[in-house]
Amino acid sequence: QVRLVESGGGLVQAGDSQRLSCAASGGTFSRYTMAWFRQAPGKEREFVAVINRNGDSTRYLDSVKGRFTISRDNAKNTMYLQVNNLKPEDTAVYYCAAGQANALYSTQVWYDYWGQGTQVTVSS
Repeated sequence: QVRLVESGGGLVQAGDSQRLSCAASGGTFSRYTMAWFRQAPGKEREFVAVINRNGDSTRYLDSVKGRFTISRDNAKNTMYLQVNNLKPEDTAVYYCAAGQANALYSTQVWYDYWGQGTQVTVSS
């Protein structure tokens, strides 16, 4: 059983940057494809970014390309999401997820483990 814990959220101003972290325990981190999803108020949870097992391949939601960067440190069992130039529409609860499938899937069904989420609120 893999346990995921997100951190790094908070209240920021538009244009600010943040780094979200996802710490994993209870499994072999390097065996999992890792992803970030987010859920804004009143909306369904959506894919944000995904990174493969060894960290050399990524995929992003179009609206965050060039602003968000996903990365991982397998030695530290941690995944990151660097978010730059934040916009009010980025306000959401951000979730990390781990999947055993070795592919850059953007749909939630492929992910087996989920964190509790961290709130990011961007004021204008």
